[in-house]
Amino acid sequence: MSEQKLLELRGLCVSYGPVEAVHQVDLEVRCGEIVTVIGPNGAGKTTLLSAAMGLLASRGEIALDGQRIARPSVEAMVAHGVALVPEKRELFGEMSVEDNLLLGGFSLWRKGQRDQGARMEEVFAIFPRLKERRAQLASTLSGGERQMLAIGRALMARPRLLMLDEPSLGLAPLIVKEVLQVVASLRNHGVSVLLVEQNARAALKVADRAYVLEMGAVALTGQARDLLGDQRIIETYLGMGNKAAETV
Repeated sequence: MSEQKLLELRGLCVSYGPVEAVHQVDLEVRCGEIVTVIGPNGAGKTTLLSAAMGLLASRGEIALDGQRIARPSVEAMVAHGVALVPEKRELFGEMSVEDNLLLGGFSLWRKGQRDQGARMEEVFAIFPRLKERRAQLASTLSGGERQMLAIGRALMARPRLLMLDEPSLGLAPLIVKEVLQVVASLRNHGVSVLLVEQNARAALKVADRAYVLEMGAVALTGQARDLLGDQRIIETYLGMGNKAAETV
């Protein structure tokens, strides 16, 4: 893992009208690193991710590779190699798996890169199940397969940084484990990950570092493995009492 900072947020604030939902957040993701943001419902996790992607107006600084993004927008972030997989996945249900993937690579096609076939094979190598179902309509896939397709579609743009919003939402525990194992493997493909996740235990197991968000502000940050054993995290976010904590 490199010490080079890929994404930096400094003093990031996001408001909905008069209500400030995210307060003075400092966060960084280094090259080759998986960083997770955990916290309770309503803590501002999705708002933070949306602002970092340029979907929401924000105050503060957003920088990529040390270069400040003066006017953060989705277009600017995509141009800098950032991709977002939203919570609702937003697939095209009446299109095939293959066509959904091709759409994910459209930004590169528009720039004259005509290697969609090679990029699709790279995605299929990561998600063999998608190759088996390449002709199926996205609407006929299982929840886990739809999540794989959403991630695969984002990877078609060959991002350097992949932002994931609640990838475990609505999935069975075994499928969550499978999806997050794939997320962990993205390091080997040169992709850094910023993971927003309600399932704190699963997120901390795959991440390198973590930020705990409470009421829109960073309450705690550190190495993910250390936070997995932190008494406060255990009791507040992992749903375990003192007895169980003793066995961790």
